[in-house]
Amino acid sequence: MLKPFRLLSLIEGLSLITLLFIAMPAKYQFGHDFVWPVGMAHGVLWLAYVLMSLAVSHLQRWSVWAWLLALLCSVLPFGFLLVDVRLRRELRPAGAAG
Repeated sequence: MLKPFRLLSLIEGLSLITLLFIAMPAKYQFGHDFVWPVGMAHGVLWLAYVLMSLAVSHLQRWSVWAWLLALLCSVLPFGFLLVDVRLRRELRPAGAAG
């Protein structure tokens, strides 16, 4: 379940970046309103992220603080990269170095 969650985390994070750094500037600087469709997509992805993070945190036996940190990272621009580092570490086989 970690691989699908990692993929969802990356997609959700990129949707936030798209909303903040492409759709909103396009609306306010150039008059092209992409905020509604991008915002709606981001909202749906964020809700899926929250639900899947609950399931993953339960299965992986994360502490409440670890889950809250993953949730906080989902609302920070580029925070998804921190979650990605943690998920890649958890996906690494037990004997792998690095």
